[in-house]
Amino acid sequence: MHFMRNVRLFVKNNVLQFRRKWLSLPLLLLFPILLTGLVLFIILQFFINDEHAPVQVGIVDQDQSEETQLVSQLIEETPLSSFLELRGMEEQQAIERIEDDSLSAYIIIPKEFTEDLYQGRSVEFPIVGNPTQPAQSQLVRELIESVTRHIRASQANILTINYYAKQLDMDSQTRSDLLFEQFKEYFFYTIGKDRIVNESEISNAATSNPLNYYSLSFWFTFVTLWLFVIYNFLSKEDTVRLKQRMKLYGVTELQQTLAKMSVTLMVATLFSAIALFLFHSLFDWDMTIKDYGRVLLLSLLYSTQFLFALGMVEIIIFSQKLRLLLQSIVSGVYLLISGALIPTIYFPVFFQKFIDYVPSVEALHWVQEIVLNNRVFVDYIPLLLLTMATTLIFIGTAIGKERIQE
Repeated sequence: MHFMRNVRLFVKNNVLQFRRKWLSLPLLLLFPILLTGLVLFIILQFFINDEHAPVQVGIVDQDQSEETQLVSQLIEETPLSSFLELRGMEEQQAIERIEDDSLSAYIIIPKEFTEDLYQGRSVEFPIVGNPTQPAQSQLVRELIESVTRHIRASQANILTINYYAKQLDMDSQTRSDLLFEQFKEYFFYTIGKDRIVNESEISNAATSNPLNYYSLSFWFTFVTLWLFVIYNFLSKEDTVRLKQRMKLYGVTELQQTLAKMSVTLMVATLFSAIALFLFHSLFDWDMTIKDYGRVLLLSLLYSTQFLFALGMVEIIIFSQKLRLLLQSIVSGVYLLISGALIPTIYFPVFFQKFIDYVPSVEALHWVQEIVLNNRVFVDYIPLLLLTMATTLIFIGTAIGKERIQE
């Protein structure tokens, strides 16, 4: 009871501080907007490409058989053909185009392709990517992996037919024609059913829908910066004598920090709700009242976790300048990894396996699913567990520090 009474007292004191400095509120509101606008304007120049410029991909056919021509046709007629422009060429020409940066990657159909196919050996397509275009090269790699899976699946049927054809003493020419017909039927079936690249679909909302993607990134960045700015607006350096007097009255650093977090959360949530409504009206997002509730709930969970991270830095670090520096670094890392500034698809593949455990990534992902993809289901559990874990760590750190100081 005494604990909560002290928290309420400091909450009231922080609200009064806002009222006394009400002239600073427009600056708190506008500073994140101006800063985010400048940063995202620079980022957009690097990561938004012309929507009508497909990825340039070369096909180097070293086997030059009917089967490889069919495979080339399969690759060119995939559902991704609207994003890819595939052209047959010699390997030397492909190398030169990679060097002058006019080709994103080229695919090599090896000389032993037909023989390996009919003998049951593993079929592979080497890919040479452009080091300056890693995202486009990754897209081509995923495409070829899907093609390879279909070819390997067809090999079982071809080998079975080949085995029984030999048992019937069929001559080699007739048997080869039969195998080729089976090979064609399978791949025409694949193309007709539009089944290729269904297992691993690549989506980059930053280029497919850049306006909505980056407007949503603006909003998420505003929320993060408002939390950081308002939290530090309420922070002040107490003298040693004042801290000692507060201890005599039973006031702990944990109580003061929780009160500051509560006021910050209320003000930032109000700002984020207003900004969400304005962005929805300005960019015509397809959202319902329930979508508003889902987005604000995700924002609330993320904001709570983020504030506990800032509070943990404040509890651990004594120097106000060093504390502000570390809190700025934490905020920058949260935004950088989240995908708000740089889409996560541009991150290294090995790094993408771990970023799902970052709260900002989880929160922005589900906000994007709601706003951009009209998702109805939202999995709150991972973000809730991360928030609870951060809360427990923060409380444990604050209590441990107070006992050490005693």
